[in-house]
Amino acid sequence: METGCRIFAAGFRFCILSERNLTVMYKIIRKEVLNPTITLLEIEAPFVAKKAKPGQFIILRIDEKGERLPLTIGGFDREKGTVTIIFQLVGLTTKALAKLNPGDYLLDFVGPLGMPTETEGIKRVCVIGGGLGTAIAYPVAKGFHDAGAETDVIVGFRNKDLVILEDDFRNACDNFYIMTDDGSYGEQGFTTTKEKQLLESGKKYDVIIAIGPVPMMKFVVKTAEPFGVPTRVSLNPIMIDGTGMCGGCRVTVGGKMKFACVDGPEFDGYEVDFDELMNRNGAFRSQESEMTEKHMCRFEKLGHEMIPQGDN
Repeated sequence: METGCRIFAAGFRFCILSERNLTVMYKIIRKEVLNPTITLLEIEAPFVAKKAKPGQFIILRIDEKGERLPLTIGGFDREKGTVTIIFQLVGLTTKALAKLNPGDYLLDFVGPLGMPTETEGIKRVCVIGGGLGTAIAYPVAKGFHDAGAETDVIVGFRNKDLVILEDDFRNACDNFYIMTDDGSYGEQGFTTTKEKQLLESGKKYDVIIAIGPVPMMKFVVKTAEPFGVPTRVSLNPIMIDGTGMCGGCRVTVGGKMKFACVDGPEFDGYEVDFDELMNRNGAFRSQESEMTEKHMCRFEKLGHEMIPQGDN
């Protein structure tokens, strides 16, 4: 074997081969900015695409120094061998991820992880997504619709400018409702406003699936409770390894400890301790903010050092 590295095509993927290591890289083949804070990437990952199902997730790393980032699978194409992820620019890693472009590579793309959404035996379903949760709600709604279930979808956004995936949803359900906080598009109100209207009108569902911010999911469950409709929620707690070993994603469900990465991410909404979940999810917000600020300060300092100030 030659000393050093060389790049060669290995089946579907490009690999970097050396005497000491074999590293598989995952190519970005498409990028779409859905709104100012949400970005879509389509990744070449044929083995993940082959096994992926709605409701599951992946964990990625941008490079060897990057953090492990869990993201729900937003779509997959088995023929192309690609997986779609949709993410919100919140922390340092998601902002760095959004700066990548088609032709760039990710170091790690592990999955599919978690339990898929159960669609068998469901004839009537209402899928509710809020904010970024709508990106996760789409493959779930499509999965039910493709399985022959009568599928209603309710999505909620703060305003018209933040609406995403509208055409995709309309092609993946029987009835589609858009809610905006300010009434700038669709109907004014929250997702629970429409949920309550539909239930009060006599709509019957075998199950309601809620995906989005934890407070939203909590109130979707409370809205469904008087009507006795089974309600499942998709949880995205703090997560590290994604295989149940670290315990970082533990949640209390029915008074028992569960791991979202292997037992979920979907759970019976009536049994989830939402207050505990919200407290745990906010445990490291100050550290995340501090790290982002320090990172930006370092880059700003580097820029000043590289570009002499005062020169025109």
